[in-house]
Amino acid sequence: MRASKRRLLRRAALAAAGLALALVAAVAALWVSLPDPAPLAKQPPRTTAIVEQRRAEARAHRRPFRPRQIWIGPERLPPVLVDALVLSEDANFFGHDGLDWEAIRDAAEHDLKVGRYARGASTLTQQLAKNLWLGTEKSLWRKAREAVLAAKMERVLSKRRILALYLNVVELGEGVFGVEAGARARFGTSAAALTPAQAVVLVSLLPAPRRVDLARPSTWLKRRSRRLLDRLRDTDRLPAEAHLRASAALERILAGPAPADDREEPPEEEPGAPAEVARASEAPAPAEPGEPEAPPRIEAPVEIGPAAAAGAGAGAAAAAAPPDRAQEAGNGDSGTGTQDAAAPQVHSGGTSVPSSHE
Repeated sequence: MRASKRRLLRRAALAAAGLALALVAAVAALWVSLPDPAPLAKQPPRTTAIVEQRRAEARAHRRPFRPRQIWIGPERLPPVLVDALVLSEDANFFGHDGLDWEAIRDAAEHDLKVGRYARGASTLTQQLAKNLWLGTEKSLWRKAREAVLAAKMERVLSKRRILALYLNVVELGEGVFGVEAGARARFGTSAAALTPAQAVVLVSLLPAPRRVDLARPSTWLKRRSRRLLDRLRDTDRLPAEAHLRASAALERILAGPAPADDREEPPEEEPGAPAEVARASEAPAPAEPGEPEAPPRIEAPVEIGPAAAAGAGAGAAAAAAPPDRAQEAGNGDSGTGTQDAAAPQVHSGGTSVPSSHE
């Protein structure tokens, strides 16, 4: 009897060891097969998976697609925008290595309690991996690749570089990518000139940027914006007096009537069914005066300044940033800024991902 138990235990141990080895081998194979993010330390991608996915969706629905994307340096980013982004999307950004295990555990517990997938736990690094290489397919396979890519990026890119890349590629509306194009499309201003209230709204629409019309703001957008503005004050990133002024400005931005399909929670993004963006977004964003239409060539890393590393999302002033360059993310569909060359190690992967939170 004892010998039988020992044999069973031995078999179980061997099976567990074999499973562990197989898992390690699978992760190693995945690591090798996925793109190398190292080139992104010195130059931006020429396109991204999310841009190419939106292009394919537009083509399938026979809609024009004219992506707008203007790459900017960190000196153009107001610190309140960086602070709002990190507080909203990844408060532990400077404390993890690509995956936030505590957030994953909390999300899993919440989802088990409500009986459905309701809360994401993606870090900013994971979201960047999704935007650059994977698209918006919802699957465990995509999440596995996203996790491995996030780990790879954290090994070769600084936190500040990851933030800079994210802020320049994030989707902020139909055909609108990056905070500079987003600021122009939503508010008719540059990212550098964003007020605290505008910065908060720009970050708050991230769960479903293509479904937001600021002329008819939904309840979920109003709630997210107000809470985020209050968090900036509560974490000492916005003085009380500035918070009062920003609160009044926020209410003016969100003063429009609710949409017919008003929601209290962010909607799921539906491919090919974007909301009508505010009027300011209908015209292509202009390039900076005198800028070339060619894709940007950044010879030194775009860095978010040292203030960012001191806390969750602080700061956007950095030294020795390269000149801003305007980039249209399109090809023949976009008119100017045609880009035919492939980006270094950047491809669409599987263009079949959540809003930015998935």
